[in-house]
This record gives sequence, C-alpha cells and structure tokens, in this order.
Amino acid sequence: MTKRFNRRKFLIYSSATLGTSVLLKACANNTNTNDPTAASSPVSNTSATNAGASGDTIKVGILHSLSGTMAISEKSVVDAEQLAIEEINNAGGVLGKQIQAVVEDGASNWDTFREKATKLIDEDKVVAVFGCWTSASRKNVKPVFEQKNHMLWYPVQYEGQECSKNIFYTGAAPNQQIEPSVDWLLQNKGKDFFLIGSDYVFPRTANTIIKAQLAAKGGKTVGEDYLPLGNTEVTPIITKIKQALPNGGVIYNTLNGDSNVAFFKQLQGAGLGPDKYPSMSVSIAEEEVKAIGPDYLKGHYAAWNYFQTVDTPANQKFVAAFKQKYGEDRVTNDPMEAGYIAVYLWKQAVEKAGTADDLDKVRAAAFGQKFEAPEGTVTLDANNHLAKFVRIGEVREDGMFEIVNATNAAVEPLPWNQFVKETKGYGCDWSDPNKGGKYKTA
Repeated sequence: MTKRFNRRKFLIYSSATLGTSVLLKACANNTNTNDPTAASSPVSNTSATNAGASGDTIKVGILHSLSGTMAISEKSVVDAEQLAIEEINNAGGVLGKQIQAVVEDGASNWDTFREKATKLIDEDKVVAVFGCWTSASRKNVKPVFEQKNHMLWYPVQYEGQECSKNIFYTGAAPNQQIEPSVDWLLQNKGKDFFLIGSDYVFPRTANTIIKAQLAAKGGKTVGEDYLPLGNTEVTPIITKIKQALPNGGVIYNTLNGDSNVAFFKQLQGAGLGPDKYPSMSVSIAEEEVKAIGPDYLKGHYAAWNYFQTVDTPANQKFVAAFKQKYGEDRVTNDPMEAGYIAVYLWKQAVEKAGTADDLDKVRAAAFGQKFEAPEGTVTLDANNHLAKFVRIGEVREDGMFEIVNATNAAVEPLPWNQFVKETKGYGCDWSDPNKGGKYKTA
C-alpha cells in the first residue's frame, strides 16, 4: 500500500560536482568482463575460521573499484562504508575490538575483483567483505565466497534471480524497485511503455520482468531497444520512441553511464518532455542528476529505496555526518546508504553471535536483524535480502528528488521473480536447510 506525499520542504543539501562522467549502473558490464555462470559452486561444510579477529582488532575487507570506469560510482560507497566503520569504532567497536578495514581496488575489472576477493580471504584473513557494484563483479566473486564459505555484503540494487548463502544483499530486489515503479506508472502516467537500456544483464533481465508485469496488468510494451555500454548514438532510439508513442507514453530507462547524458539531452532537444513522455530510471540518483544537469532531468522520475531528501531523523544524522567527514558539497545516494547500513547489520550480527570468526554463527545471527536506517527501519530476511522501503522521486530544479510516492512500510524482498514463469512460485530461506537458496513455495 502506498501513499501520496504532500509537497513540503525537505532539508536540502549541496551536491558534488562530478565532471562529465556519469555513474554506471549496478549490473552494467564492460569489454573486460568475464561473467561466469550464476550456478552455485560447491560450498565447504565447515565454518570459515580466520585470524581476522585476533588481538585488539577485527579485520574486514572493502572491495570496490577505486580506479577505472566504475571508480566514480564505487568510491562514494567506500566513503559511506568507512564512515560506518569510523562511527562504530568511536562508539567502542565490536566485541570490544576496533574494526580494521583492508581496502582493495577491483579496478573496474571483474577478474581483478575475483583475485582481490581471494587475497582478502586467504592472505588478509578478513572476516567479512563489503563490496562490488556491477552484477558482473558480484557473479565473478560469488564462487570464491561460496567455495570458501565466506561472507560478502553487496550494497547495490540488482536484477534478482539469485540467492546465495554467502552473500547478503542490502540493495533492492526487483520487487522493491522495478515492480512498484511499474505499478505507479500504470496508475499515474499511462499504459504504453517503451523500454530502453544498456545491452547487459541488468537491463535485459529488468525488461523481461517489466514485460511480464505489463502483460499481467493490462499494460503494453510498444518498443524495446538497447545500446552498448557507453554508446551515445541515441538518435535512432529517440526516433523509434516518437514512432511508437506518437501521442506520448512512458519511457522506462535502464541505460547506464554516459548514454544517459546523450539520451536526456537529445530527448529534450527532440521536444519529448516529461509532460507527455515521462521517464522512470533505476540507475539515476543524486550524483547522476548533477553530472547530467538538472535542467535536462527536471520532471522525470527515479525509483529507489533511499533519497537524500528522506525526512527521517536517522537520515538527517547520516547526511550531516557524511558531509562533516567528506565535505558540504557531497551528496548521498541509495547505494551509499545500502553500504553504510550493511556495516551496521554485520556489526549487530557479530555481537549477537558473540564471535566474528565463526561465520556460520554470524550468518545465523544475521537473520531478523533490524536497523534504524536513514531510509527507515530495515530487517534482514532469512533469504539474505533486506525488507526495504520503496520510493519514487521526481527530479527538482536543485538536482534533489521530491518524493512523490512511498510505501507505508518496508517491502519484503523476493529474490526469485514472481512475474517470470521460470521462477514464479519459488522462494529462498537459508534458515531452513530443507529449503535453502531455491525452493517451491506452493
């Protein structure tokens, strides 16, 4: 159930100047990608035991791209994760010990992510890793964490259709972002949809879900087109949109990277404004808006669990702390918040388990953990995903988002999509060994 937010003044914060590069979406890929199969690798039956919690410190890994094409996205998540670690240490640490972060650079290369994940576990003896952004990087490290029975906390919304015992997903599943945004568009903006996206796993999987949802709910997919990542030749797509939607309609956007800059500038240049051609994006947040320019995006929409303009005491505290540490010109966004709360959820699980080294005990203790997050109270489900709030924001002149719709409560996560025939009726429950990562619910 959703509610319409009255327009009111939110706390408005300055935002970072990011240059001409634009953040890349969670599941984009690149020419260096080695995207292994999503099938689970054999898992050790023994609990991982490390030296990561010896002495007065507990070692954790942070594994994101600090160089290469993804650095502009992932550096901000590193900042948020390090802020959480600093806050926890200042408050006394975990089990009386200080957290020591070992930071590694995935370098926007998915094979490098796998190498660095192996190093963090085998050589640095960390007890948990916070990291990855693209689904390609996540899928490339997934076998490492499963084979070694280790623990990855993944902070970015993604395409679902996965549920690993060894990964905690603190970003949105499709039913916590894509599906509710489609419902809102059908109710408020129209039934004819043109789907555009970058030619990689997330956009194609997202559009498979959207097409099935539209077919089930009386909508219509009038067109679908893709661009290679980074391609800015968007004129042909805009021409197709005009032909398929001569009288206006909805554009569902899963483009990533620099393609968004060209698309929104040319969309405006072609006279396809948000009054008749509203777009819904799932890869454009506060930083992307500043990079593209609010003038090109004003009146368009994005779906996330968190916006900087969320009006909660926890968010006011989070934004203020982030700006104090990194500068008043910085902005916060959804993946940053998901990375921040991942550290706190891990801390709570360790404290409940009474150990950081016994990862099986920490995993079991993680189920049901609640945290008063900037977005609202979140709860970690036994499927290793978070119950999260869903929000739709409209881009304002200042580059922030006016929250125009939000759920009254956190939405339970569904890793296996219920609109896609092959996964309809399946669930995930790691608290029950008879169910595990994929079981038939009905």
